Amino acid sequence: MFDVIILVVALIISLIIVIKSADIFVDNIVEIGLALGISEIILGVTASAIGTSLPEFGSAMVAILTGTPDMGMGVAIGANIWNIGGILGISAIFASIITTQTEELHRDGVMAFLTAIILAVSVFLVGNISFILGIILILIYVIYVWILIRAQKNNKKNNNTQLDENTSNESKKTLSKKTFLFAVLGLIGLAVGCRAIVYCTVELSTMANISEGLAGILLAFGTTTPEFFTVLTSAKKGLNSLAIGTVFGSNIFNILIGLGIPSLLVTISVEPIITYFDAPVMVLITGLLLLLIKRGMKLTRVEGVILVTFYIIYMFTRLFIIM
Repeated sequence: MFDVIILVVALIISLIIVIKSADIFVDNIVEIGLALGISEIILGVTASAIGTSLPEFGSAMVAILTGTPDMGMGVAIGANIWNIGGILGISAIFASIITTQTEELHRDGVMAFLTAIILAVSVFLVGNISFILGIILILIYVIYVWILIRAQKNNKKNNNTQLDENTSNESKKTLSKKTFLFAVLGLIGLAVGCRAIVYCTVELSTMANISEGLAGILLAFGTTTPEFFTVLTSAKKGLNSLAIGTVFGSNIFNILIGLGIPSLLVTISVEPIITYFDAPVMVLITGLLLLLIKRGMKLTRVEGVILVTFYIIYMFTRLFIIM
């Protein structure tokens, strides 16, 4: 009992560290990105998404390479489902509205949906993630990054107006070494705080004596803490593209890189329940998100409630019906 209390206290302290670090990271990464001429959308699906996905990547990598591949798969898929149903849903409820752009939906949203389908179909047909599939996943991510780079170059050409020049000049005046320092410190704070959260979550899951796959899904609550506070903070500050871009980018990164790289070192086996339930749910909730956004190019409190309700039903089913 005493061990549980210590872990819970450590978990709360770690959450406080992550909350403050996320606030610092978001403010400074936006300032840097705008000063460098990087659009908010690109910033969300690259720097912010990859930075906040490092805990999932590290946890999945360690789990897979240490002989618990089902936990690694659970972390990746569980994180993606929670990113949409929990993080984006809750953020929409608190922020009241999160708007998006057609470009964001058609490029990053569709890419996240296709990524989910590719993984679900692959594990259904093959039953594992092999070296060959890992190469394919990584190549897809490389192509996606290339598309982002081209999009950024086009944005610079199309937005060469006086307003952009004034914004650029203003950004250059405010950008300093201090901004870079605080961005790095914010990311370090996220990493350290989340590492502690992951440790506490793993220990508590072990004490509960649950399966590896389910432990990975529950562990996703800890590893996605950076996304949660980064997206929530971004949404509350009105940085809508950064908020949605972080979720799309994180989900894409978790599958293509988070599972692609470790599969180059070892074949990743997959539990039947992940193949027949968790992976299809990931596809469904991603598709649901795209449909909800498509209706008005925004997420309101109503859409947020729908996403959260979907997630609650999924977790209830997973925990108490087909555990």
